[in-house]
Amino acid sequence: MIERTRALGRTGHNSVSGSNGSSTTGADIRVIALWLGHESPTTTHQYVEADPAMKERALAGLEEPDIAIRRFHAPDSLLEFLKTL
Repeated sequence: MIERTRALGRTGHNSVSGSNGSSTTGADIRVIALWLGHESPTTTHQYVEADPAMKERALAGLEEPDIAIRRFHAPDSLLEFLKTL
């Protein structure tokens, strides 16, 4: 599932939410929210409440994208700018 999720452009959120968040791990949901880059623990709570079976059903309904994933190559001008920082 993780490979499919990454291929669909998703983030690693399912690794935390699959554990049912703070209720199973004992971690404070505010810490998890910060770790995932969420603005608010309310956002993280949506992942905690989502049933793993529901997530599987949602992913099963998606189709693989028909695009090639390309790696970003920074232009020389950007690399030169970054060297000045």
